Amino acid sequence: MASRITAVTVDSRRPAELAAWWAEVLGFEVVETADDGYTEIGPPGQGPKGPVPTLAFVTVPEPTPGKVRLHLDLNATDRSQAEELDRLLALGATPVDVGQGPLTEEMTWHVLADPEGNEFCLLASTVAPL
Repeated sequence: MASRITAVTVDSRRPAELAAWWAEVLGFEVVETADDGYTEIGPPGQGPKGPVPTLAFVTVPEPTPGKVRLHLDLNATDRSQAEELDRLLALGATPVDVGQGPLTEEMTWHVLADPEGNEFCLLASTVAPL
């Protein structure tokens, strides 16, 4: 027997807004909400604890005290990395310099941050959509 990741939880100052941003980025939809701002998003038609992990956004009033040791890696499904980068920047992602240097054959990812500063990477390869 083993465990399975069913959700990745993200601390947020404005969870409903950040969930809406990530839903737009990933093509997800809201699968659960609560009065305290808790918002969970997942693939269309899938509820909580389905085969694909959801993202759950919870209210935390204080800012992140330092670098978060976990981040998401994204791959475009229907366009090039450059086209997806343009889309993410238009949605409000910002480039982040973590010392990665310029794109090369060995370093093929962009480091970005969501509207609350959570870092994520956009990788070069494309993957099949869900």
